Amino acid sequence: MTPSLTFALLCVLAAGGYALGRAASMKAAGAAGRIARLHSLPGYYGLYVALWCALPALAVFAATTLFKGGIAMSMVTAALPAEFRALPADQFSLVVSDIRNLAAGTVASSPRPEIAAAAARYASLKSIFDACIAALALAVAVAGLAYARGKVSATFRARNKVERVLTIMLIVASTLAILTTIGIVASLVFESARFFARIPPLDFLFGLTWSPQTAIRADQVGASGAFGAVPLFVGTLVIAAIAMIVAVPTGLMSAVYMAEYATPRFRAIAKPVLEILAGIPTVVYGFFAALTIAPMIQDAGQAVGLDVAAQSALAAGVVMGVMIIPFVSSLSDDVITAVPQAMRDGSYALGATRAETAWLVLLPAALPGIAASVILAFSRALGETMIVVMAAGLAANLTVNPLSAVTTVTVHIAALLVGDQEFDSPKTLSAFALGLVLFVVTLTLNIVGLRIVKAYREQYD
Repeated sequence: MTPSLTFALLCVLAAGGYALGRAASMKAAGAAGRIARLHSLPGYYGLYVALWCALPALAVFAATTLFKGGIAMSMVTAALPAEFRALPADQFSLVVSDIRNLAAGTVASSPRPEIAAAAARYASLKSIFDACIAALALAVAVAGLAYARGKVSATFRARNKVERVLTIMLIVASTLAILTTIGIVASLVFESARFFARIPPLDFLFGLTWSPQTAIRADQVGASGAFGAVPLFVGTLVIAAIAMIVAVPTGLMSAVYMAEYATPRFRAIAKPVLEILAGIPTVVYGFFAALTIAPMIQDAGQAVGLDVAAQSALAAGVVMGVMIIPFVSSLSDDVITAVPQAMRDGSYALGATRAETAWLVLLPAALPGIAASVILAFSRALGETMIVVMAAGLAANLTVNPLSAVTTVTVHIAALLVGDQEFDSPKTLSAFALGLVLFVVTLTLNIVGLRIVKAYREQYD
């Protein structure tokens, strides 16, 4: 039995437990169905039974599924011939990877007979473990259902029990979110420290040449590695600045029009259509930039005698700006709409026109929310990858010319971590240093946004 089928059966059992608990509570209410006799509503009794059916079983299912692969691989590797078990750690890890890949059917070359036999045994053990896990999880679910069903009575405090469980679940979820953030930051800091132990931080932060190719042999020429990240930082800022020049005026004017000038019918149609831009996959924007905008810009530049690269920061920035327009327009529209109507009426009473009211009254009142939307859009522009790969290229050129090819931090993070990588070279570890810088910049932007909101927030009656 596959894990997905086991999970589906657990969900079906939980749904059945809900129905069973609800029916049992109605039976306890009496023949006339007098719900007032019950301590809690029937739905709480159903939820109580469903939670006792689902949560212990899912906990057992998750724990056993998490460790089954490691246990199966330990049993398989323990049975390998001595020549494999005597290999160095790095080579032995490759053997383990081959066994996993062969068991999954992703190895095209002909493996050694010992590896093929180990892969077959690994797949067999996983199937046996899946069946055992399914039987154990379903048994726990049935036991929990029977226990909870036996607790249902007219005086049973089902609502209190359910709310206590839900409170614990919310605490666990929030704790996991915090721990995940701490884990991400810790991994970035740890790996970046390994990188900076080999490359001086000043060379990385202020160096003007980015060529992260390290020598494989001691006598190799031209591969000593240069990790000056300034070209990446400048390219990121240039493309993000172009995107903001496109997105902020367009998005802000769209927000003002939809909030103050558009009819309700037009607003109901235009706002969802505009927000669709945020749902288009970035690879589609990349294709549009590479196949349409970039050749258009190149042809226009050549027509007036300008040297325009086939891949340019301008093409990537313009398309990225179109992509983040909804981040500015939608949030700004909501903020402007939330400004109290009394401020509009007061402005009109003093003789101001609709345009004067919008630009002199509403925008200043909505400034904190608009600033937050702009910072959110800028953070989104800093983290974009696919559009830059397809429209701006991979060349780490130190230039602020929007007609030249540049690249960004996120593009090189993706390029450095493609394929099977050994995390023991400055080339690979530099991706974590770039990620740490990007994290610090984004965090700083968020802090600035909070300060702006706090400094300019006003309370309106």
